[in-house]
Amino acid sequence: MMRRWQLAHGRHIDLGPRAVVMGILNVTPNSFSDGGSYRSLDDALARARLMMEQGAAIIDVGGESTGPASAPVTAKEEQARALPVIEALASLDGAIISVDTYREETARLAVAAGAHIVNDVWGLQREPGIANVAAQTGAGLVIMHTGREREKLADPIADQFLFLRRSLEIARAAGIGEEHVVLDPGFGFAKETPEDNIDLMARFGELLELGFPLMAGTSRKRFLGAVTGREAPDRDAATAATSVILRLRGADLFRVHDVAINADALAVTDAMLTRETYLSS
Repeated sequence: MMRRWQLAHGRHIDLGPRAVVMGILNVTPNSFSDGGSYRSLDDALARARLMMEQGAAIIDVGGESTGPASAPVTAKEEQARALPVIEALASLDGAIISVDTYREETARLAVAAGAHIVNDVWGLQREPGIANVAAQTGAGLVIMHTGREREKLADPIADQFLFLRRSLEIARAAGIGEEHVVLDPGFGFAKETPEDNIDLMARFGELLELGFPLMAGTSRKRFLGAVTGREAPDRDAATAATSVILRLRGADLFRVHDVAINADALAVTDAMLTRETYLSS
């Protein structure tokens, strides 16, 4: 089934027939696998261009690390890192830009600078005013589940429903249309053990009951290191394996560091799904 994801500045992405890859562009000194790699504007733009050439439909720009051990930065510092990159990316032909932030002010400035999507790892529940930004600008919105700083339900899918339904209430109250919303179950965000994340992957299809497109963000996460024994920069093959599994379970978008390997893995998966549909018709 095809669904049109409506974004800011009159843009959209059609979800369903083909997996959509979101390339991660961390302009931070301390992100867990690539911190400091793209801190200059030239390096960030070169990385973005490469990811687009490799098949990224979206570039997700983050100015603050969201790893569990990372120290927070001020809004001004986050904006000083991310906004010049977003402004420069907005001049690239065909670029669709996401801003990875939970801050209302940063989101507003980012969309004004050219971002099309707001990707909130706190699911609108850290700074609920960010929902007003999405409503007023028509931005696409990624609402992510997190278990941080709260008591979680014992059943992981029940906790997903509890948190995400609250986030969706905030979105609706702000006037955000459903066609702007994508949900992300938040792999690694207070899913403390490898089993927590593997269980979420195994039960991923249950999240389709919420009725929204789903994004998977497993890239280089710690649970993949526990399974493979590899350090973060060497977990791209494992990430691609999860992308295939989660595509088969209904994910539409994939937020990754290594675009090429995931785009190839997903292309093969989509080819098989297309043939499967044809053979069963």
